[in-house]
Amino acid sequence: MAGMKSSRRCSCSVLVLLLIHLGAALEVPLDPKILDELPQPPTITNQSPKDYIIDPRDNILIQCDAKGNPAPRFSWTRNGTHFNIDKDPRVIMKPDSGTLLIDIVGGGKAETYEGEYQCTARNDRGTAVSNQIVIRQSRSPMWAKEKIEPKMVQEGTSLVLHCDPPSGLPPPIIFWMDNSMQRFTQDARVSQGLNGDLYFSNVQPEDTRADYICYARFNHTQTIQQKQPISVKVMTHSLVGERRPNILTPKGSSSRKTVLRGQILYLECIAEGLPTPVISWTKEGGELPAHRVSEINFKKTLKIIRVSEADAGKYRCTAKNYLGTSSHVITVHVKAAPYWINEPKNLVLSPGEDGSLICRAHGNPKPTITWMVNSFPIDNAPSDISRKIMDDTISFAKVQVSSSAVYQCNASNVHGYLLANAFVNVLAETPRMLSEPDQVYQVIANKPALLDCAFFGSPIPQIQWFKDNQGSVLHGESYMLHENGTLEIAFAQKNDSGIYTCVATNTHGVVQNRAVLQIKDPTTIIKQPRYQSVQTMGTATFECKVKHDSTLSPTIIWLKNNEELPDDSRHRPSGDVLTILDVSEEDQGSYTCVVNTTLDTNSATAVLTVLARPSTPASTHDRPDPPADLELTNPRDRSVQLSWIPGEEHNSPTGKFVIEYEEDQFEPGVWRHLADVEGIETTAELQLSPFVNYIFRVVAVNEIGRSEPSLPSEHYYTQPAAPDENPSGVEGLGTDPNNLVITWEPLKGVQHNGPGLTYKVSWRQKVGDDEWTSVLVANVSKYIVSGTPEFSPYELKVQAFNSFGAAPKPEVVTGYSGEDLPMVAPSNVRVHVVNSTLAKVHWDPVPPKTVRGFLKGYKIYYRKQGSLIKRNKRHTEMKILTFSGDKSHGMLPGLEPFSLYKLNVRVFNGKGEGPASADVTLRTPEGVPSSPEYLKITSPMLDSLTLQWAPPLHPNGILKGYTLKYQPINSTHELGPLVEITIPAENETTWTLRNLNYSTRYKFYLNAFTSVGAGSKLTEEAITVMDEAMASRQVDIATQGWFIGLMCAIALLILILLIVCFIKRNKGGKYPVKEKEDAHADPEIQPMKEDDGAFGEYSDTEDHKPLKGSRTPSDGTVKKGVSDDSLVDYGEGGEGQFNEDGSFIGQYSGKKEKETVEGNESSEAPSPVNAMNSFV
Repeated sequence: MAGMKSSRRCSCSVLVLLLIHLGAALEVPLDPKILDELPQPPTITNQSPKDYIIDPRDNILIQCDAKGNPAPRFSWTRNGTHFNIDKDPRVIMKPDSGTLLIDIVGGGKAETYEGEYQCTARNDRGTAVSNQIVIRQSRSPMWAKEKIEPKMVQEGTSLVLHCDPPSGLPPPIIFWMDNSMQRFTQDARVSQGLNGDLYFSNVQPEDTRADYICYARFNHTQTIQQKQPISVKVMTHSLVGERRPNILTPKGSSSRKTVLRGQILYLECIAEGLPTPVISWTKEGGELPAHRVSEINFKKTLKIIRVSEADAGKYRCTAKNYLGTSSHVITVHVKAAPYWINEPKNLVLSPGEDGSLICRAHGNPKPTITWMVNSFPIDNAPSDISRKIMDDTISFAKVQVSSSAVYQCNASNVHGYLLANAFVNVLAETPRMLSEPDQVYQVIANKPALLDCAFFGSPIPQIQWFKDNQGSVLHGESYMLHENGTLEIAFAQKNDSGIYTCVATNTHGVVQNRAVLQIKDPTTIIKQPRYQSVQTMGTATFECKVKHDSTLSPTIIWLKNNEELPDDSRHRPSGDVLTILDVSEEDQGSYTCVVNTTLDTNSATAVLTVLARPSTPASTHDRPDPPADLELTNPRDRSVQLSWIPGEEHNSPTGKFVIEYEEDQFEPGVWRHLADVEGIETTAELQLSPFVNYIFRVVAVNEIGRSEPSLPSEHYYTQPAAPDENPSGVEGLGTDPNNLVITWEPLKGVQHNGPGLTYKVSWRQKVGDDEWTSVLVANVSKYIVSGTPEFSPYELKVQAFNSFGAAPKPEVVTGYSGEDLPMVAPSNVRVHVVNSTLAKVHWDPVPPKTVRGFLKGYKIYYRKQGSLIKRNKRHTEMKILTFSGDKSHGMLPGLEPFSLYKLNVRVFNGKGEGPASADVTLRTPEGVPSSPEYLKITSPMLDSLTLQWAPPLHPNGILKGYTLKYQPINSTHELGPLVEITIPAENETTWTLRNLNYSTRYKFYLNAFTSVGAGSKLTEEAITVMDEAMASRQVDIATQGWFIGLMCAIALLILILLIVCFIKRNKGGKYPVKEKEDAHADPEIQPMKEDDGAFGEYSDTEDHKPLKGSRTPSDGTVKKGVSDDSLVDYGEGGEGQFNEDGSFIGQYSGKKEKETVEGNESSEAPSPVNAMNSFV
């Protein structure tokens, strides 16, 4: 059936295919058998470096190795004369090598062997020489002894500590440390220069120390030398003032530096100043190389790697602090030691052939080219009629075997030299086959087949391929012959199987080799594992039925989630079937069967979903079963009819069928959507793309969900054709000023329509009548056009091609070459001040041609230079406002009143910013000030208060004065009349208010004002004091509610105590105690202590005032014979007793003892006044 199986029929006449020899030099293969048999002049394979610095303590090894057939013999020259190795017992040459080993450890002296050495390797085909190897021993001298005076420097000045290291070989590495072997911390203020000196932009007190030590490390000999310590003392009695920067090194305003191409360029600029300057670098008339430049040593050193001629020019370093700038210009000259443009290559020719050796080198100055042959100047060598010398080229015509020789090319200038050996080897060799004979190649159908035919011969043989002993040579679109003799069949088919013969022919003979090509059927999975939903403890079974070539043995492995199956006895793989017993939740996941043969692989995946056992009966509705019996009919070049039998619907009608496809060339294993069909249809006409090997499957869909996919159909291969469409998304935009980058979205695999997909990229300038320039590219989605003028419009188009033709005519789009920085700055910049914080900037737009890119907008750079009040300028950060589009004005908000600004305007495009316009000065007018920084009240008096404040942080103009307002606040927080006072601004920050009311709260309002108006207010409250502080406290306490309540409670308590006391006193009057006491006054009764008496603990001896008629003296004591009644006085032994009713019982004793009366046993009623006083 047409299209169902791919086929390629060959015409009766076998096609011709030839390898055309274009006269290129013969390449000698690396096959050891060939190399061992072919004569070859010497070739230097290993040698020591030109400048060879040795350690004088070690043996000297000078390397020289070479290859050739016959094996080369070696000799040496030293300082231009023959070096007789046999006469020096300390020098030996290694076997089968020219490498010299010189014994130094055993007693030799390294300096004896310093000099210039050159190795020579020769055989009967020619002589090769090494570079001139200069041997020098490393040196690590010590510093000369010196007395270093201490450095006495003033704080803030600059300082340089000189290292002056000894000149060693190679030069030492310099660093500074202290006595503790700790490196000094370096920063923008203190750093080491390239010459090893230690630079201080300004010294600080912490720089005082006596152990600044410079060290030199000689890496070659692993030694470190140290300089005498330097003492630095920083004097702080008079600080040096701030100053603008000054360049310390290099000296002067300009200097020069020469660097060699390919080396690293170091440009240094160290400055002093206070504050510490910041260094920046620019290149005049150009940009710094973005990917090769770096700023090191705190931006004081500019480092450019891999220097080229483009790096020559003037570099400006600028040192800056807020007081000003200082700059230095370094002019860099780039010279170049010779470097290869065309290094001469070995030339293998056949007798009678022509060839040439090209020795082309550049340098600055231009190098001189000299030729030698077999180590002798060519002018002194035997003549050869086959060669002709023309400056840097030697051409050969009709060479013979005797023309074989080794030629040396020397390109030299004052900065160095290059030496290259290139031999001319004239060989006459019959063809030889290097590939193994009768190799069997097995290839899967529709895959490329590559049949090897590696060969060698001199002259270069012609290669021809034949098939199945047919007499015609293979050629045509189906075959491609590579330069190495390999035959490629891009899409091998079954009828390409057979025996192929490769024939190599030259003037000296013919040789052939056979190869067997076997085309195998691809391995396909005809029954893929089905997606399954299994309840826990159930069984899941996956099947993977495979169709394969009968001669191949597939192996099937099963994976879970793309990894090996778990080591679980429940998982039982058995060939194409995987069974999972007693399913659990951990078994859920994707399962893949992978089919491998020795030639190809295929895989299919299904998902296992684990369900919990239902607690209710399952629904009678379910997803449909997959369709079955897929059949392909009615084949055409770009379509085929697919039919199928629907599966069981499970009480839910099928809504649609989804048709998917897989192809095995571009995205094997990935199923793509192709078409949707109504649920009542069972056939579909499928629209296909050429050059695709399709398989199809069908999925049924109802309201419940999707069925499992059907089994795949058989393969259907569409014939190749020309592309139907071109790449989309074609764009052109340069990344550099001199290029144009054309990009596009490449065609997807199924859009190729055939083999050999390429893109024809075409471009031309839009302005003018230029012809289209085109290039064919493959396997890319980008092409870079170089050498374009900056930002020029181009017309672009990209057309797809394959081996069967071209896509339709592509659409033309417009792109632009790379942008460059704008050339000019906006002009006529002017400023209109709107108010004290807002200004409007106008400018004239730049001409469009000078933008040199897409105009993105304009930027205003502005910076506050300082206040118009304060004379000292303060460094402020540069601010930037961006205005997109083609604008000619912009607003500057947020300015500070009464300040001086400088601004400039720049245009920018996609590449960056253009130059800045000339600076314009902007002066903002006065505004209202901010509130005073603070307000506080001090020294409160009876009738005055003193106010102190600080001026506003932002006066925003010239302060005219302050407005002070104040008003009293009464006890109900009502405000009294407002009083206003104007205070002049002449350094007034205090004010005393007099004639205020005592003990009165006042509220104050203070604000500053300029000629524009008053600023915001600051408020504060304060109270004047009373006449006496104690009275103030008593009055204050007496008016408190808690104190009044406390006094009432105390009075009530005293009243109760008085009542009890009077009751007890009245009861005691029933007995004639008073009369007995009067009659028997005891003369020995002692006066009472001050704390004795009724309720003595409450008495106040200072304020005690007896009641009227009281007999207590004013000093609070009881006199002899003047005693109050006391019941204790009448008790014998001092132990009188009372009855329950309180009456006294007991007998009078004739004997009287003196006793101290207890304080709570007073003979009289307590005085209420005394009681009150005790609480005061």
